[in-house]
Order: sequence, then structure tokens, then C-alpha cells
Amino acid sequence: MSNVYYENFEDALPDSARVTEEKRKLEDAGVKYILSCWIDMFGVPKTKPVPISDFELLFMGKGPQFAVHSISFVPELGPADADQVPLPDIDTIVICPWNETIAWVFADLWWEGKPYNLCPRQALKKQIRDAADQGYAMYAGVEPEFIAMQWDEAGKPVKAFDDDPQPGQGIRPRRQAFGYDVEYSLDSMGFLGDMIDILEGLGWNIHDVVAEGAYSQFELDFHYTDVLEMADRLVFLRVLLKEIAKKHDMFITFMPKPTTGDWRSGAHMNTSMQRVDNPGVNIYEGENGQWSEQVFHALGGILKHGNAITAIACSTVNSYNGLVPKVGGFEGGTYTWAPTHMAYGKNNRSAMLRLPQSRFAIENRAADMCMNPYLGLGMMLAASVDGLVNKIDPGPSLDEDLYVMNDEEKAKRSVAPLPRNLLEATEKLAQSELAEKVMGPVLLKSFLGYKVDEWERYHQTVTDWEVQEYLRLY
Repeated sequence: MSNVYYENFEDALPDSARVTEEKRKLEDAGVKYILSCWIDMFGVPKTKPVPISDFELLFMGKGPQFAVHSISFVPELGPADADQVPLPDIDTIVICPWNETIAWVFADLWWEGKPYNLCPRQALKKQIRDAADQGYAMYAGVEPEFIAMQWDEAGKPVKAFDDDPQPGQGIRPRRQAFGYDVEYSLDSMGFLGDMIDILEGLGWNIHDVVAEGAYSQFELDFHYTDVLEMADRLVFLRVLLKEIAKKHDMFITFMPKPTTGDWRSGAHMNTSMQRVDNPGVNIYEGENGQWSEQVFHALGGILKHGNAITAIACSTVNSYNGLVPKVGGFEGGTYTWAPTHMAYGKNNRSAMLRLPQSRFAIENRAADMCMNPYLGLGMMLAASVDGLVNKIDPGPSLDEDLYVMNDEEKAKRSVAPLPRNLLEATEKLAQSELAEKVMGPVLLKSFLGYKVDEWERYHQTVTDWEVQEYLRLY
């Protein structure tokens, strides 16, 4: 995996002999088409399929070009400006498991010979370079959660794995039965088995699949890797899961809260750091199985920038419906187990940051599958380095249930809540110097502009809840 951030296009070109060798391998494997995928502002991959006969041209930057500014909510360029050039990262080639005639490769965007300032992948690579200049490298694991759904006979979306009667039509369990359930896990193994086999074939070292709290909700646990490869994996995974689901007449939603009674689907970011002059050694692990001093400085940096990180990692209106302690009509019990405050604790799931009992990593629980992983992990990297370099004190560990702690006690401990909605998060993001450093002023401006518009469109929409609540009451 190439983590190198190049300032000039010519320096980023791969070795021609390597290009020839990779083409030969793909042709021998039966590959006919190449998807060179760049990433837009929201973490969505974009491409133009090309035949393998154009492989050499593609990797020399002479393949398809894109008017990125015409489709990706980044209007800083106009119709008279030059297009963007995607340059594939040759270390990221993978044959698509759902169709082995297609090979996928991640690409970085360039504009007029320089890194395109609205390319999220380039933004992360720049932070990797800056962190290395300070002596640090980040490794990451993400816990993706999602819900498998299908269309019913009336064309409405329903849970793919839910055999309970609807309210009023039969006896439902008093408490939601899906979480960890063996029978539902067995019922799901057609889909889950295909997914496990494919991820194992990709070498991701999947550890387990969890039947989560909501019906038809699952979580994956696969091995950590360097921060750029993890961002790439998450983008590829979102496409991969959808393709597998189609073969089972289902579809996948990464929407954090599709209905009021559902558990939230998150994407907890687990990060650890190494010294570039001492690779392979996790600096968060101290002596005798204890946490090191460095992990607390990194926590201080992440908490310092917690609002801005959350605005990127929880990037939709719907994200904030999940960052609450309780939910009316919740089927899984009393509490959501979601983070509500910018604090850290040892295995405290009600806090934004958790120091897990099973691994030496910082788990940021305020993240979901709608985030752009390059920007989310880039913010975590930059904030962690800030904490390490400046030895930021995170304060004492908070190891109590924040759901029941009263406001007076929270104020006494200076515990700040997470942003309550997208508007509040966006306003905090606009004030963040770290966000401007990670994203650059142009990408930050475009992201803020779209998110303000998203909030305003939502805020101006009359919902079914409002009609039910107010139409006849007043």
C-alpha cells in the first residue's frame, strides 16, 4: 500500500515494468475490465469502466478524465476549467469477488499536475505524511454495522431477517430476540457465509460476525491495518456488501437509524499509533499490560477536537437520532448503548471514547457508516498527533454511566455533550482549525455548504411525526 503523498504528478507515476507485470497477472486471471475509482466528498467511489487493453494508459494517467466539479458538490471550478485526472494506486488492485472479470483499483485525483484539493484520499495521505514528519504512524480498525433489507409485495422496505408479526397481528417477543441469537444467526448464514468467505479470500482476517440488537442488523470484526488501507477497505466493503446482498434478493442500508425503534448502526473507529522509527510496536501499550502515558495524550487531542471529528464521522441529519441515551418504543431494552458525551472511560460505552479491555486502541464510538472514512480517519490522525506532540491532558477517566449522571455532576466534571444535531455539529466544524488543516479550506467550505443545505432542507420538511403531534391538538 502506497502511503506516499506526492506533490507533483510525474513523481507519482508507477514503474512501467510493474504496470506490465500487473496487467499480465490480471489477464491470466481472466480480468477483462478495470474500475479505477476515485472518492468524492462523501466517501462515494466514482469510475468509468475501461477494458484491460487500456491498462498501461490508465496507470500513466492517460485514461479517462473527470469533470469532478460538475457532479460532486464542489462548485469552486466552472465549465471552462480543466478536468481532474485520476491516477490509480497500483498497490490497491483487487479482483472483484462478485464478478472476477472486473478488477478494482483506488485512484488519487490530480488537477493541473498537483494533488486535487478536493480529493479526500489525497487529504488523508497528506496527514499521513505530516504525522510521519512528527515520527508517528496510525493503524486503524473499523466496526461496520448495517441492516439487511428487502422489498415486500407492496414495494415497501422490510427487514430481510424478521419473522415476528407486526404489532397487532400476533405475539411478539417482550424483548428483542435478534442480538447474538443462534437461531437468527443460522437463518442468516446464506448471506453471512458468502460474506465471510469473500472477506477471508481478500485476506482481511475476519474474526466474527455479530447478529446485532436490531432485527436483520449485523456487525463485522476484521483485522486492523494501516490507516489508508482501512479507509480503502471501508469504501470497498460498502460496495461489496451491496453486491452480495443483491445475489440474495436483498439490499443493505448503512443509514444509522432507519426506524425509531431500531438500534443505531455505527462504525466505531479503533486507532493505535506506532513510531516510524520503531515499526510494529503499539505505543499505547505500556508495561505489564497497562495503558501507556502516550495513549492519554492522544485522548486529550481527540477530545480537544471532538466536535469537529463528530461532524465528519456522524455526517448526516439521521446520525444524531442515534446519539441519545434512550429511545421511546425501543425494542432492545432501556438504553441505546450509544455515546452521548465527549469523555473517555475504561470500557465505558456511554462515552465518546472507550479504552477497551481487549485491545490497546482508542475506540471512537461517535462514528457511523455514512462518514467519509478518509476524512474521519484523517481527523482522528491529526487530533491524535496534536495530543501526542503537545502532551494534551485529557483529564481523569470517566468510568460511570453517563446516561444516569445528572447535569450538575456533569458540569462539575466539565463533561461536554456531543453535538445534538447536524446544525450544531456543522457550526462547530466551521470553527475548527484542525478541520481546515486536514481538509484544506476549499474542501471544508464545500462540505460545510452542502451540510448547511442538508440541514435546512430537513428543517423545512414537515414530518409525519409533526402532523400526528400537532394537526388536531392545536
